[in-house]
Amino acid sequence: MRRVYFDHSATTPVHPLVAEEMYRFLTDENYGNPSSVHYFGQLARKAVDESREKVAQAIGATPAEITFTSGGTESDNMAIHGVANTIKQGNHIITSAVEHHAVLNAVKALGKQGFDITILPVDQYGMVSVDDVEKAITDKTILISIMHANNEVGTIMPIVEIGKLAWDRGITFHVDAVQSIGKIPVNVDELGVHLLTVSGHKIYGPKGIGALYIRKGTRWKQTLLHGGAQERLRRAGTENIPGIVGLGKAVELITENMSKENERLIALRDKLIKGVFNRFDHVKLTGHPTMRLPNHASFLFEYIEGESMLLSLDMKGIAGSTGSACTSGSLEPSHVLLAMGIPHEIAHGSLRITLGKDNTEEDVDYFLEVMEPIVDRLRAMSPLSE
Repeated sequence: MRRVYFDHSATTPVHPLVAEEMYRFLTDENYGNPSSVHYFGQLARKAVDESREKVAQAIGATPAEITFTSGGTESDNMAIHGVANTIKQGNHIITSAVEHHAVLNAVKALGKQGFDITILPVDQYGMVSVDDVEKAITDKTILISIMHANNEVGTIMPIVEIGKLAWDRGITFHVDAVQSIGKIPVNVDELGVHLLTVSGHKIYGPKGIGALYIRKGTRWKQTLLHGGAQERLRRAGTENIPGIVGLGKAVELITENMSKENERLIALRDKLIKGVFNRFDHVKLTGHPTMRLPNHASFLFEYIEGESMLLSLDMKGIAGSTGSACTSGSLEPSHVLLAMGIPHEIAHGSLRITLGKDNTEEDVDYFLEVMEPIVDRLRAMSPLSE
């Protein structure tokens, strides 16, 4: 059976060169603890330092501003709790209704601890308004956390404008860039961020590794883990050397060819979107029509359950998604789609297609070919279908 992977926003396959680099640090003499002063430890320390430089270079930071973590969720939590428990001159935090749950739930947890929380609405495209951010700011605001690009609908947020607001008012600004790294330019100075989240497994790196950028001078301190002095006292625990090496290599590979690859992905994405609208009625593109990730196409198919679409596609060898992989076990419709004003019954018919480096025009053609009878069959079974 033909296999087509269209779920790169959930996770990506590990690049062969990344796996090769990681393997070197699982074998031979590369197994040392980087805290050790002997030869084996210093080999590991050198690998960590080189990877830190690669991640820093990719986002316009300095190596000292990069802290390695276990992934995007830990980085988001470290960023948010680290600011909340450091800055005592206020207790107000601003975020948006379409954030990843790693951000939303961290902010809501602080709300239960007495922090004042503002969760901003979004428009029909899933985009937060700069004006809404500005109106929400008070003299007690200590943190704004807005994602760079949405994982479910692909919309790119106005981060530069929000960053200027935060800087002008002396407010710490955190951006979850898990979906944007390697797909669109990410430069911490141009974006105006103090804290920025990176994850390895979204960019052809391994799972279980990420990074948090912490701008020099940012009022932030580690509050989640207590232990040794690793990562400049920011994140205790023996470093995950193979993961760190894999993240460094993945960032290096995905950023060096980003422009050319984006052109290819945009052409594939647009071919897929055009093909869907040419073949199907009662379908809507979700997310912003132009300010969206180059590899991201997400739809609402009326009169169809997204789960049924996914199962039918899987039987034909195609892997897609109905939204965030972190909420795939939930029967509730996407919080992102609901925040965009989409009714419950329609939100259940979502389909997210996210392309990657190995996808081809033939994959898109195959998807469109097998999707047509699937939609016809499922709509014929639906009591809501006309």
